[in-house]
Amino acid sequence: MEKKALHIVNGDSLTEQVEELDLPGQIIVWRELLCEGPCVKEVGSLKFIRKREEFLKEAYNISSEEYKKRFVSQLKKLKKAKDYDHVVLWFEFDLFCHINMLAAISFYREHQPKVPFYLVCSKRQKGEDEFLPLSRLPQKHLLNHFNKKIQLEEEDLEIANLVWELYCSNDPMKLKKQIKKTSNFEYLSSCIRAHIERFPNSKTGINSLERNVLKLVENQQITSFNQLLGYALQYQGYYGYSDSQMERVLSKLSIFYALEDNRVVLTSKGQDVLNQKKNFYQELKNEEYLGGARVFDFLYDADSHKVLKL
Repeated sequence: MEKKALHIVNGDSLTEQVEELDLPGQIIVWRELLCEGPCVKEVGSLKFIRKREEFLKEAYNISSEEYKKRFVSQLKKLKKAKDYDHVVLWFEFDLFCHINMLAAISFYREHQPKVPFYLVCSKRQKGEDEFLPLSRLPQKHLLNHFNKKIQLEEEDLEIANLVWELYCSNDPMKLKKQIKKTSNFEYLSSCIRAHIERFPNSKTGINSLERNVLKLVENQQITSFNQLLGYALQYQGYYGYSDSQMERVLSKLSIFYALEDNRVVLTSKGQDVLNQKKNFYQELKNEEYLGGARVFDFLYDADSHKVLKL
């Protein structure tokens, strides 16, 4: 008898690819960006939905109706998805996907009996020339990834639950301790590290991702803001940010660069921040959250790799 699979897939473009594989089972699409904005541990609770709706409206002009239609409706399906004997998670290697994946695991395990979980994650398999995200793999390679999916042990799922709980708490330092844990989530440590480096640097007030963007301005011949966006997306490493997320990053950094004579250049503030001559913490300070932590309540010390609470 064919085993009944529940597929939880991150985002619409990957879902289209998975649908083309015509695998048996039900597909639930996870449409959230929990790596940004406030989160509470109880996924789908009223408090969770209210906080997410407020953030998404303010940051991306996504209406409450749209959120309910695109995300909450899928959560309801997930809550009802009972008669499956295993779950297949389709999530990429980056921070964006990993935080979503942790929330999905937490939510499903809260509502359903324990069933085996498998993970299909970006990874270079034999015979593949380059490392590509799942959504950009040819069908035969995607199927190959599915056939080599990783079974997650109970210990892995407990680590996932703990990391999600800590992400939603207001103490990033506790989360940092999880970097050393080994698990079947090959990229989880890298994603936690990338997250920790999103807090403002203690010397400059900008974070690692923002510094990388300004280094691109310094080192590349960039002739338009649109080209800068392209570069920033291409060289962002483990973040997995979308166009609209990266546009927000660029907008926050707008005091540090300008367009002059068809070239994007650093302003004097941009040079000061890259040379660590001045700390722009006060100028950049805002009320934004990452998970359960208010961003500007913490500083990241690049020398010790510690997060310090203010």
